[in-house]
Amino acid sequence: QVQLVESGGGLVQAGGSLRLSCAASGGTFSSDGMGWFRQAPGKEREFVAAISRNGGSTYYADSVKGRFTISRDNAKNTVYLQMNSLKTEDTDVYYCAARHKYYSGTYYYTQGYQYDYWGQGTQVTVSS
Repeated sequence: QVQLVESGGGLVQAGGSLRLSCAASGGTFSSDGMGWFRQAPGKEREFVAAISRNGGSTYYADSVKGRFTISRDNAKNTVYLQMNSLKTEDTDVYYCAARHKYYSGTYYYTQGYQYDYWGQGTQVTVSS
């Protein structure tokens, strides 16, 4: 059973930066595609970014492209989300997810139902 633990969330002013981390255990991290999603109360879950098993492919939502960067360190079983130029609309709970499937491509990496394991989430609040 894969366990995912997010960290790095917090309160930041608009224009600032945060780096989220997601530590994985209980599985073979290098076999899993990894993604970040976000969700606010009463809103649907939204895809943010994803990265393939070997880090060779990355995917971003249009709303974060150019501001957020996803990366992974397979030696540390950790995936990161560097968030720069944060906006108030980035305020959400951010969830890390692991995808143990072999279909690849933008569609499969951006759909929440394609992910098998989820973390508990970390709150990101961007103030104006």
